[in-house]
Amino acid sequence: MSFFNGLRETMRLPDLRKRILVTILLLVIYRLAANIPVPGVDRTVLAQVLSPTSGIGGFANVLDLLSGGAVSRFSVLAMGVYPYITANIIIQLLTPVIPALEEMQREGQEGRDKVNRLNYYLTIPLALVQAVAQINIFRDQTTGTTIIPGFGLSANSDILLTFTVMAVMTAGTLFAVWLGELITEDGIGNGLSLIIFAGIVARVPFSIGRIFNNEVTVVIRDLLIFIFITLITVVVIVIVQEGQRRIPVKYGKRVRGMKMYGGGSTYVPLRVNTAGMIPLIFAQAILTLPAVISGFFRNAATPWVANTAVTITNIFGNQGGVRVGGQITYWLITFIAVVGFTYLYTDVMIRNQDLAGNLQRNGGFIPGIRPGKRTEEFINRVVSRITLVGALFLGGIAVLPGVVVIIMNLIQPGAGTQVLAALYVISGGGLIIVVGVVIDTMRQLEAQLVMRNRDTFIR
Repeated sequence: MSFFNGLRETMRLPDLRKRILVTILLLVIYRLAANIPVPGVDRTVLAQVLSPTSGIGGFANVLDLLSGGAVSRFSVLAMGVYPYITANIIIQLLTPVIPALEEMQREGQEGRDKVNRLNYYLTIPLALVQAVAQINIFRDQTTGTTIIPGFGLSANSDILLTFTVMAVMTAGTLFAVWLGELITEDGIGNGLSLIIFAGIVARVPFSIGRIFNNEVTVVIRDLLIFIFITLITVVVIVIVQEGQRRIPVKYGKRVRGMKMYGGGSTYVPLRVNTAGMIPLIFAQAILTLPAVISGFFRNAATPWVANTAVTITNIFGNQGGVRVGGQITYWLITFIAVVGFTYLYTDVMIRNQDLAGNLQRNGGFIPGIRPGKRTEEFINRVVSRITLVGALFLGGIAVLPGVVVIIMNLIQPGAGTQVLAALYVISGGGLIIVVGVVIDTMRQLEAQLVMRNRDTFIR
């Protein structure tokens, strides 16, 4: 009854009710905008690209899932907020390297506002590049025609159409980012996460419906696979996402005048998965580059160049292609990339937090560890150990669909393609986002109720 009491108290409070309604309204606006198509799209070519048998069908369907169906309609929100997320990742990776960025981070709210403006400025060129890359990689595999005929900068291209499409898709990304910022300021939860969350959830009913477009035995098999993988993944996500290593911290007593301050004990929580969903997004973005680049050489005059380009496109654009060897290669590279980016991004986040420096400035210390350099080394050593679990967890979630496909293909050749409908109802990466957003939003509502001494969701 605690959950329902907390929900009832939430709707009774005028300010919380207003925030929830604003959040719902902005998400509805986002979903309506996701149905506005980009001008000039050839629906026949788009349907061919989204087919599981196409060269990039698997990759296109993953993007479609994460965008909430915006890719299947190729709407103005087909890129979602991912250019902004990529810009944010780049800025965070460059912060320890560029002293000016590091100084901004230490200037408080004013410095963070400057960094956010840099994120917006960087989002625009990244969105333009991603728009060109996404259109170029989405092409008919037999004729080489892109989903927008005439798109490009060659002599036979429609220059006006090209610049119009690039401007519209970039504007769509900035519009989505703006809605996310409004949700963060005036609604409940993290706006950008909720934007991605809404896209994933909106796509689920359609994806489940695809499972029932088969024979009864196939439907039962796909449903069992979907339910089993979803339950296992959700349980593991909750356990790992909530897992943390608590490092005890003590504060020395300080005397000021006639009063004594400090002397308390607390702990520093180090999360097993500090990086969250970011390594999955970053690894996926990097792994699409070989397919994008090779797409320009598919029709090369030299046979070996064209054949190499086709092979690379099949591996990186279609998640390994139809051969088991190519599938193992792709998913192994994916696993290594996710694990590597998890360590990289976690290291950047821990360095930016400067836990050792903050403890020393506030008179805190870890029992048995000298303040300063020794404390920093100790924290980094602990983080490296627990990050191994988080990195393997993210890597396993990322390659779970591929493992199922490979096993099914080994049991029966071609069976892996048949279960794609069940695997892409919601991917492991999508589940991480969904579970993480739900937990984060519930915590924010919980905190608001605790501040007002009302019934909470969890007693």
